Amino acid sequence: MSDSLGIAVLGSDLAGLADLARRAERRGFESVFTTEFYDRSATVSLAAMAAATETITLASGIAYAVGRTPLVLAAEARDLDELSGGRLLLGLGTGTRRMQRDWHGVDGASTAPRMEELVPLLRRLWALDSGGVEHEGRFYRLALRPTAEVRPPVRADIPVYLAGVNERMVAAAGAVADGLVGHPIYTRRYVDEVVRPALAAGARRTGRPEDVPIAGYVITSVAEDAATARRDAAAQIAFYAVVRTYRAIIELERFTDEVDAIRAAWERRDHAAMIAAVSDRMLAAMAVAGTPDEARDQLDAFRGRYDRLLCYAPSYGLTAPEITDRLHAILDTFGS
Repeated sequence: MSDSLGIAVLGSDLAGLADLARRAERRGFESVFTTEFYDRSATVSLAAMAAATETITLASGIAYAVGRTPLVLAAEARDLDELSGGRLLLGLGTGTRRMQRDWHGVDGASTAPRMEELVPLLRRLWALDSGGVEHEGRFYRLALRPTAEVRPPVRADIPVYLAGVNERMVAAAGAVADGLVGHPIYTRRYVDEVVRPALAAGARRTGRPEDVPIAGYVITSVAEDAATARRDAAAQIAFYAVVRTYRAIIELERFTDEVDAIRAAWERRDHAAMIAAVSDRMLAAMAVAGTPDEARDQLDAFRGRYDRLLCYAPSYGLTAPEITDRLHAILDTFGS
């Protein structure tokens, strides 16, 4: 594993994201990932970041795969790879079942088989020639006959990573993708005992190499005041812990008592109680949190776990300027 260091940027306007990407490049980070939500497009963010940088790998971590047709997704990726000079890493995810249903109008069933069909179809579209592409699958139908000369892409092999938490989706990444985007509340034990075996099993199923790379987020909270850093990290963990999709991690690590208390506080909308319910053991398993010197020491415990180690700043309960401050603290602490 190369264990290269990257950063996820979020919470800012487009100009701010571009500035953060530029600064990450200057500070020697290998990659910069950007997220997507109901108020932010990963593809437009990547375009802004591409215009502001020259060498750093640019990645979506993640873009929603279920909200776009394969044709639109393939075209957007081609354009972004061209704009960045071949620096795109396309990270795709589906979000939770509720997000698929309520945000994108997709039923949310059989998401792993859907992704296993989508990724090979994207590769066929990037290799499009005058013969066109015809596909009749379980989830997608496409009959494309070019009516003009096909513009060749910068790369027909744009790397595609799939996001996954539970074993079946992780196995889908192993089966068809070039890598896996891990979740911020992955723990070291969960990666070793669940994620890597599932990746390898998926790869074996399709006859691919089993050493599938992982781009792994680590909640990274740095502040001159250690208590502030720990509070911000605990808030982010609590926010994720209420999502039942992640229960496999919670049960493996025996954090059920903490999560029961967090969910009860969530129902009361008691932000302080949610944070207080995150135990020290939970914080140590899921985050780096402390002063710059403490954070550097703590990050060492996560090294060797991922091929791309990605610092992920807390955002829950923070304003956009506060999130940007936390990102700059990460750049200052871990940059060269």
